[in-house]
Amino acid sequence: MPPDTALQTQPAPAAKALTCPSCGGGVELRAAGYTVHVACQYCSSILDVTDPQVKLVAAYSLHMAELEIPLGTRGVLRGVEWEAIGYLQRSENGAYGWEEYLLFNPYHGYRWLVKVRGGWSLGETLTVTPDWLSYDRLGVGSEAYTHFFADGEARVDYVLGEFYWRVAVGEKVATADWARPGAMLSREANASEVSWTRNAWLPRPEIAKAFGVDTRQITWPPLPHQPSLWGAWLGTGLKLGATAFAFLLLFAILFGGSQWSAAGSFAVRADGGEQSVTLGPITLPRRYQSVHLRADVPRLENGWVDLDYSLVDRKTQQVYEVYGAAERYSGSDSDGPWSEGSRGTEVSIASVPGGIYDLVVEYKGNRWTGTGSYSTEAADWMDPANLPEVQVEMRQGVLYASNLLIALILIAIPLLFALIRHIAFEAARKGESDFAPAGEDDDE
Repeated sequence: MPPDTALQTQPAPAAKALTCPSCGGGVELRAAGYTVHVACQYCSSILDVTDPQVKLVAAYSLHMAELEIPLGTRGVLRGVEWEAIGYLQRSENGAYGWEEYLLFNPYHGYRWLVKVRGGWSLGETLTVTPDWLSYDRLGVGSEAYTHFFADGEARVDYVLGEFYWRVAVGEKVATADWARPGAMLSREANASEVSWTRNAWLPRPEIAKAFGVDTRQITWPPLPHQPSLWGAWLGTGLKLGATAFAFLLLFAILFGGSQWSAAGSFAVRADGGEQSVTLGPITLPRRYQSVHLRADVPRLENGWVDLDYSLVDRKTQQVYEVYGAAERYSGSDSDGPWSEGSRGTEVSIASVPGGIYDLVVEYKGNRWTGTGSYSTEAADWMDPANLPEVQVEMRQGVLYASNLLIALILIAIPLLFALIRHIAFEAARKGESDFAPAGEDDDE
């Protein structure tokens, strides 16, 4: 795209009517005083309007294109009302074609509305030359761009409307492009000048609202500067997910439960008979809470203890049951001493209604009587001389690590899905570059 010319400080230009010397049709200039060339909308002839007599530069008998945005249409982009005054069809010498609309506002100058494979961008000619950050990267302000398309050649294939330079079908310029998600830098050069244009990606709703164009076409593979919708969603999702998990963690810490408190202790019979003990009363104050029970058998060795817990509501006689067992073994073999199991056990009951309860514990001590590498010399843990007993503690509204893990997984699943889609999108986008690693284009 040729460089934007500076607008002089003067009243907004008025429209001006001319007559085409080729077909006699009326030609309206929307940017009178700035326009140099205009293409007749009836016969496509190129006219030089800098001469009072309106010279015919070139005559064509092409059928006028059915423009998606008719010339003279006005629309608001980035808070400014623009009027479409010119239209170009360009290509790389007949391949990879695209469309460009020249937009005009008397107070803001010119912009380019570029359409490539269904994607739209708003182009603005730069007044400064980008800085070289490295051999393949350019910088404009705080933005960095990576070399995307190598040197090419753009040709004008069709022209309609008015322009601020002497445009002609067949006009060619040397091109190169650098891109980043959301914007692309395009360099165009001919024998007399070099121009730089920053093309900002236009979201589909914005361009559809501004000019009423159809944006249903799917742009795939992505354009060089097309931002990933999954990437934007991922950034928002990470913030929301982290906030949600932090809130859950804080809520669980503050309101998750009380401290461990002793519920009771009781002896184990030496004959291994079944026993029962009732502990209480136990008050559960919340509407619903979890109840966590922890048992410890300090003298347990080469044996186990079966524990059947029953929380019995004194008012309704509703029973909530859970089973636990503590078992501990030790011995020695050719590799030396060993041990396994634990003298303690933990169990939980979820969603217990508030009320006053009794905790009934039915339990039984057991000795290991087998043979093998288990220690047979150790003292009988159920011998009354060893004071065998079970100690039970209780805690209400316990913070379960498994619950937080489940919450974390539920938060992570959509984020992981978005991350996978974002990585695939970026791979497809970068795979279109002339500088993509060998093999990426084949994958596409």
